[in-house]
Amino acid sequence: MPHTLPSITVLGAGKIGFAIALLLKQSGDYRVRVVDRDAKALKRVAALGCETVELDDTVTTKEAIAGQYAVLNALPFKYAFDTASACAQDGIHYFDLTEDVQNTQAIRSIANTARTVLMPQCGLAPGFIGVAGHGLTAGFDQIHDVKMRVGALPRFPVNTLRYNLTWSTEGLINEYCNPCEAIVEGQKTEIVALEGLETFVLDGVEYEAFNTSGGLGTLPDTLLGKARNVDYKSIRYPGHQKMLKVLLDDLRLRDRRDILVDIFDHALPATDQDVIVILVSASGIKEGRLTQSTFTAAIHGQTVAGHALSAIQLTTACGICCALDLVRAGQLPQSGFVGQERISLKAMLQNRFGRVYDNAPLCLGSPQEAALAA
Repeated sequence: MPHTLPSITVLGAGKIGFAIALLLKQSGDYRVRVVDRDAKALKRVAALGCETVELDDTVTTKEAIAGQYAVLNALPFKYAFDTASACAQDGIHYFDLTEDVQNTQAIRSIANTARTVLMPQCGLAPGFIGVAGHGLTAGFDQIHDVKMRVGALPRFPVNTLRYNLTWSTEGLINEYCNPCEAIVEGQKTEIVALEGLETFVLDGVEYEAFNTSGGLGTLPDTLLGKARNVDYKSIRYPGHQKMLKVLLDDLRLRDRRDILVDIFDHALPATDQDVIVILVSASGIKEGRLTQSTFTAAIHGQTVAGHALSAIQLTTACGICCALDLVRAGQLPQSGFVGQERISLKAMLQNRFGRVYDNAPLCLGSPQEAALAA
């Protein structure tokens, strides 16, 4: 790798932006700049040793990202396309965490002429879950079913919904309301959010799962014509889906998302005591036999350089940091649209950031040192 450290701009100094900045700074391999409008949030990031830029009427986002090697966008999904477009115009690698399908499709539409990487959906789901789902299909002669299940759950739920806020409320409502992409009997289609309820037990804990939007990323396009069925569902504790249907369908709050966001923000306390539950399986014919491959994980938060990161902070930030690492190392394409499934599962789990998905502690030395510690 070059001796001059590449300059990275992190857009957003909230919980996820802070975690990204912390991980990149602790790696010692990147110069980190964090951009936000919130002076208080920037002060916390500055204490990490990062450069900060406060946006105001005199400083624009375009000016704040000029000349950077890469931009890691941790802002809400509505800023994704404009930021990606600015990066494409200025020759800057672009990564984000959006779960919004329309923004991802819009970014993909401008990628053919991009001189640098445009890589949205680099978090947990979409993100790692697509890497895992695609990785498990390796070696199958026929792929029958790819099932991806992920939950960001409170460890100690006490309310009737059995849920606490662990990330963006607006993004959560999108998942519950928007159509869900899937492959059903070989055909790419849209299915209804909140349907497809199923229950299962993992490590002695009972869960439910149901259709939610955005988690598959670009995997349906990649597996179309190769897999019979591909779907994604969010994991919750039993009873959650039933309560959601009352709110969204019976009370018609599906059509009043602003009110639903207000209700959730007012009534559901946030928590940093969370766990990420992952269950991914692929089944089909391998070497003449019906075979199933499965990946499971229950991931808790970790303390990094004295800062406690929740499980959702850790798994989201590590996904985008891993993608950046792999592009910089030349292990991914260097221009155009890059879907998460271009990352091999093995490469991600061996990466110093991606190892958290294998329930391993972070090792933030050089990528080579991290690989030796794996």
